[in-house]
Amino acid sequence: MPPLRAISKLIRHPPCRLYSAASSTRLNAPIDYRSTPLLHHTSSSLSSSLDIPDTATSTSLNLYQAINSALRTALSTSNQVMLFGEDVAFGGVFRCSMNLQTEFGSERVFNTPLTEQGIVGFAIGAAAEGMKPVAEIQFADYVFPAFDQIVNEAAKFRYREGATGVHAGGMVVRMPCGAVGHGALYHSQSPEALFAHVPGVQVVMPRSPSQAKGLLLSAIFEHNNPVIFMEPKILYRAAVEHVPNEYYTIPLNQAEVIKPGNDVTIVSYGQPLYLCSAAIAAIEKEMKGVNVELIDLRTIYPWDRQTVLDSVRKTGRAIVVHESMINYGVGAEVAATIQDGAFLNLEAPVKRVAGWSTHTGLTYEKFILPDVTRIYDAIKQTLEY
Repeated sequence: MPPLRAISKLIRHPPCRLYSAASSTRLNAPIDYRSTPLLHHTSSSLSSSLDIPDTATSTSLNLYQAINSALRTALSTSNQVMLFGEDVAFGGVFRCSMNLQTEFGSERVFNTPLTEQGIVGFAIGAAAEGMKPVAEIQFADYVFPAFDQIVNEAAKFRYREGATGVHAGGMVVRMPCGAVGHGALYHSQSPEALFAHVPGVQVVMPRSPSQAKGLLLSAIFEHNNPVIFMEPKILYRAAVEHVPNEYYTIPLNQAEVIKPGNDVTIVSYGQPLYLCSAAIAAIEKEMKGVNVELIDLRTIYPWDRQTVLDSVRKTGRAIVVHESMINYGVGAEVAATIQDGAFLNLEAPVKRVAGWSTHTGLTYEKFILPDVTRIYDAIKQTLEY
C-alpha cells in the first residue's frame, strides 16, 4: 500500500469553487421541521433503532453536525479513512467537514481539483489499495460527470475481481441532495433512482441526525460495496436530536417502521417523511379511528422489501412518497414489488406521490415537489377507494 502522504499529494489542490459561508446558509430554507411529530417518533425509538451501549452519552446535534461527528469518529477509528472533495479542508459549503483537517492533518482531509470524475476515480483507486475514502461531491447535481466512474468502475469492481477478494468497499460518495425552495435547475436534484438501478452500489438517504451518523459509519466500515450517501440539505439545520457520542452503526439493509398503523402504509425516505408525518397527523385528526403506518426505507438500494410487504399485507393499502421525479422512480419499483408480493391483500391501487416529471424551475419549485396537501389527498383517496 502506498504511503498516505504520496496518495494525498496526487490530488490535493487549493479550493476554487466560488461558494461562501453566506451562500451555504442561504441555501437552507427556513422551514421548521421541529413542529412535526416525526422527530418525536425518532427520539422515542432511539434505543430500538441504534445498537449502542446503555451507558453511551449523547449530544444534541443537527444533521450537518451529526455528519461531522460521524466523519470525526471514522477518522479517529481508522488511519485508512480519508476525506476529500472540493473545499472540504475549510469545512465545505455546508460545514460538514469543519475543523477536521485541523484535527487530522492535510494528508487525510484535503481539497481536490474541481473534477467530480477525478474525485470519484481517485476514491476507487484508494479503496482498491485498502483505504476507506470518503469523497464529497459538493452538490448531487454535480455528480453526473462521475457517473461513468461510479457505474462502470466502482459498481463493477467486486464483480470483476471475483474470488480475489479485492473490492471497493469502504468507499463512500457523500452528496447534499434535494430541493431547498429556490435551488432551481442545478441545486435541487435528487438522482437516487439513477444509482439505484445499478448492482454493486448501495444508496442511502438518512432522515435525521442520529440516523445519519449510524448509517454513515456503517457505510464506511461494514460493507464491501461502495455507498452513495445522499444527505437532504434542507435538513442540515432543520432540527436537532440527541446523537450518541460513541461509535455505532445502523444496518444499511433495514427499513424502519417509525409509526405503526393498521389502515394504510406510507413508504418514504429523507425529507418527505416530515411531510408525510404532518399529513398523517391531519388525516388521523379528521378521520377518527384511522391509523397510518409510516416506513422509512433508509436504504434505497438494496431496499428492505420484507418490511414493506409485511406492512402492506397488514394494512391492505399503500402509498409511496419521494421528492425525485415520479417517472421510472423509486416509487415505481416499490409499487411493482407490492403488486407482485401482496396483490391479494390490496384493497386499493398503490398510489405514488412524487415530484412531477420536469426539471425544477426556480419560480415553480414548490408546485413541482410533493407537499402535505398532496400526501393528505392521497391518503384520503386510498382510504375511501
